[in-house]
Amino acid sequence: GSEMPLLSVPKEVAVGTAMLGVAFATGMLAVWGRAKVPAKARTRSPPAVVWPARDSPLRQYILDHSLREHPILKKLRLLTADHPWGRMMVSCEQAQLMANLVKLIKAKKVLEIGVFTGYNALNMALVLPDNGRVIACDINEDYAKIGRPLWKEAGVEHKIDLRIKPAIQTLDELLANGEAETFDFAFIDADKESYNEYYEKCLRLIKKGGIIAIDNVLWNGKVLKPRKDDLTAQSIHHLNEKLLRDARVNISMLPMGDGVTLAFKL
Repeated sequence: GSEMPLLSVPKEVAVGTAMLGVAFATGMLAVWGRAKVPAKARTRSPPAVVWPARDSPLRQYILDHSLREHPILKKLRLLTADHPWGRMMVSCEQAQLMANLVKLIKAKKVLEIGVFTGYNALNMALVLPDNGRVIACDINEDYAKIGRPLWKEAGVEHKIDLRIKPAIQTLDELLANGEAETFDFAFIDADKESYNEYYEKCLRLIKKGGIIAIDNVLWNGKVLKPRKDDLTAQSIHHLNEKLLRDARVNISMLPMGDGVTLAFKL
């Protein structure tokens, strides 16, 4: 498609999205402030991950009052939940946010690094125009086989281009094919030690005004004090520090799921 103009997202939307992270943090701090906590506990640090736990009543309330899930998405979510590695799936409320962002910026070309059973790929494909495409990168076709029949059932299989090979190889091929600055949106949720490399290549592939969403940026709170032998937590923490100072993007880090950072390319 044609290149989007600089900061093509309306100013009010960009400012509103940037304020989203502040709103989340402020809201959660307010909850801590109102809670009846023993005096001794008030001096302790709050929980590392502030978004409600997967099995908490508060998260269920959020889902009950915000989740608008396509019936086939729900079917795939339940299938994935039965999988031994089901917890690897992106949270459904987070996937809904990704789809809403894709729709907001009128995306046509989307990158997904880390597909698993394809719940998030399906979510984004459902909101793309008929000529839109999700380039979906993974190294395990067995997981994707769970979702593929449901992509077809939803009528969007033609929008999902699944590439089974190391994602770095796919990204390099896209760059070599002259596809730099032609993508609108990217979602990174694969091996964490490669996050920095994924981010750099996505930044080259994304248009100005496009969005890169990076999952698991809180890593269950282990980013607070990454152990020397925990290369995953260290990699995520280093990228978080880099993103804070990266003048090429505006960012919002949201305490949703296991943490997600939205980077808006300038």
